[in-house]
Amino acid sequence: MRYMVMHYEDDAMEAGEPPSAETIEAIGSFITELSNSGVLLTGEGVGPSSQGARLTVDGGHITVTDGPFAEAKELIAGFAILEVASKEEAIEYAKRWVNIAGVTKVDVRLVAEMPGD
Repeated sequence: MRYMVMHYEDDAMEAGEPPSAETIEAIGSFITELSNSGVLLTGEGVGPSSQGARLTVDGGHITVTDGPFAEAKELIAGFAILEVASKEEAIEYAKRWVNIAGVTKVDVRLVAEMPGD
């Protein structure tokens, strides 16, 4: 089963402030562990919303709004795709991520499989 684990930004992330050296080292070790075990299929962080845009569709009309966006707590800061045996296992990895990275909000979502996958 594949799960997407997404963590949300806080004000420091949105401001582009890097984590501490200790946090970066701990994150690197965790990512290496997940990669070596075959659990981590892919993952990336994303830049602050000031470097992005949002597309909104209303009645077939697309509006493009450049960032930054007001509510940093509602913005995805990064994601990982994990290959695990269960939702509970994905949640356990997400808990470890929360403790290592110091994030306060993480979603764990089953990746939808297309017929034939």
